[in-house]
Amino acid sequence: MNIEKVKNKIEGLKNQKLHFKINGSRNQIEEFDGTIVESYNYIFVVETENIKKSFSYSDVLINNIEIKDNS
Repeated sequence: MNIEKVKNKIEGLKNQKLHFKINGSRNQIEEFDGTIVESYNYIFVVETENIKKSFSYSDVLINNIEIKDNS
């Protein structure tokens, strides 16, 4: 998979309720539900219940972020 495929996949998931699993530093894992609301050239924005977070497409590419359908 390359960055362009990741961008296209993210674009197709916009405005859907999704589950995110973030593999952070020092083995910290954060999980939350949210919606991809914006996508730009280098980042995409996820809105949760009360905040917005931005992530890069490369985070998805190197498996630092897992995105799953919330169903």
